[in-house]
Amino acid sequence: MKLGIVTAYPPSKVTLNEYAFHLVKNFRQHEQLSEIILYTDATEEEAAIKFEGIGCKITVKQCWKFNKYTNVLSINKAIRETQPDAVLYNLQFMKFGDKKIAAALGLFSPWMTKLMGISTVVLLHNILEMVDLSSAGFTESKLKARVLNAIGNVLTRVILKADTVAVTMAKYVTVLEEKYNAKNISLIPHGTFDIPAEPSYDLGKGPKQIMTFGKFGTYKKIEAMIDAVAIVRAETNEELEIVIAGTDNPNTPGYLAGVEKRYADVPYLRFTGYVEEEDVPVIFSEAAMVVFPYTSTTGSSGVLHQAGSYGKAVVMPDLGDLNLLVKDEGYEGVFFEPTSTTSLASAIKKLVLEDGYRQEIAKKNYKAATALPMSEITRRYLNIFEGVRTPVFVPELDLAA
Repeated sequence: MKLGIVTAYPPSKVTLNEYAFHLVKNFRQHEQLSEIILYTDATEEEAAIKFEGIGCKITVKQCWKFNKYTNVLSINKAIRETQPDAVLYNLQFMKFGDKKIAAALGLFSPWMTKLMGISTVVLLHNILEMVDLSSAGFTESKLKARVLNAIGNVLTRVILKADTVAVTMAKYVTVLEEKYNAKNISLIPHGTFDIPAEPSYDLGKGPKQIMTFGKFGTYKKIEAMIDAVAIVRAETNEELEIVIAGTDNPNTPGYLAGVEKRYADVPYLRFTGYVEEEDVPVIFSEAAMVVFPYTSTTGSSGVLHQAGSYGKAVVMPDLGDLNLLVKDEGYEGVFFEPTSTTSLASAIKKLVLEDGYRQEIAKKNYKAATALPMSEITRRYLNIFEGVRTPVFVPELDLAA
């Protein structure tokens, strides 16, 4: 099988690039595949496709750009030229741009691919019904939120024109089947990128590192975490280092620089900037715990799966998808009220002082992570492709279906 994947891909910094890297890393090892064709956004540097060990051929076609209105045309032109047997779209709603028209037009691409007679599966990482548009940085206006939700409903119906739409959480299946009467939904969990050997759960010498990882500034804000650690320091006299690993969210450029300036006098506060793939194990391995300073969620959390794979206890807000994910996949954490700094401080303090409890959570998270490696996730996608039968060409788009 010749498999096409439409996605952002390293060195691109567009959302879901890291997830695509690990998809490809594992897809290439399946004997069913003769070639993987990556339909990526344009970058100046070459794609990171050099892997160790035997695997199938990988071809890169740079055929779209973030915020370009014609992506739907250029993507499908590249697919038509290369003729894959099947195509997987690695998507969320703002995948093709943070400008609303560009983002919306790009989401027509899977439907267009299906109309070419090519088996088409969409991996949809989030659904708008489960996103707080204000907290997630889309809009603070209630009127605009209603408009965006209406547009989102139409775009969801467009995405559902694919042969199969795979989602990462059971709740998403329920929403799409009940609200849209969808019959083509598959549940395939997020999966764990890498499964290192089981780590030591003992901490090294020096300050305990309280780490957070991601793109910050919209619904991921770090001020409360910094303030909470200050409270824990004052109450415990423990040596604690705050590690902010990651970059600004594209919608909030300059956010981290502003926070760094504001908290310049805070001791043991470190900003790592963008973390390259090869440095991710170090960042996680050195952490005493991983904190999720979120006010909202927009899908299954890759960071939670990474934290689990490195055997880390986590501190999470008691809301939305994170709570569902913990129940669905067997993770565990200490929860806090999302708007309360004192609640966050109490959660961090519990793991700082109760080392046995921290280790207990860390071991459970490692066990949960190892249950769903990416090799298993990619196998499930291949099973879908082998069962997909593309229906007869549909001449017009029925948005009310």
